[in-house]
Amino acid sequence: MKASPILATPARHLEADRHRQAFLLLRTVFTVAPILFGLDKFTNLLTDWTVYLAPAVTSVVPLPAQTIMYIVGGVEILAGVLVALRPRFGSALVALWLLGIIVNLIVLGSFYDVALRDFGLLVGALALNRLSPRKSAKAPGTSQDSATA
Repeated sequence: MKASPILATPARHLEADRHRQAFLLLRTVFTVAPILFGLDKFTNLLTDWTVYLAPAVTSVVPLPAQTIMYIVGGVEILAGVLVALRPRFGSALVALWLLGIIVNLIVLGSFYDVALRDFGLLVGALALNRLSPRKSAKAPGTSQDSATA
């Protein structure tokens, strides 16, 4: 009787595979979502994004709210691309960006539900950061389980 390939696979390999799947799932979401939300800052198809901007921001930055949203959209698109290309750096940028959004929503004094949702996304971005492979200082040709680094 032959053993199932799954049963014959060492537990460490399965663990690394789960880490890799989680990494790919988070990387995909944190690439696609910021790019889509960033693009929507230019079209306002999903919502009028300016209602989420605290008046304190427009008093500090002397630009119209929609112009600020264009800048926000550009940063979000850049963050999504960075997650795709450099997930460790990009995920840290997304986490910091989400923290800024949360602070903005709290200063605004409403949309606490959105702030709580964004906190959950921030935790997901931090999880992606922890799962992202580090640049190895080891010599080329040596093996390292980058998913657990």
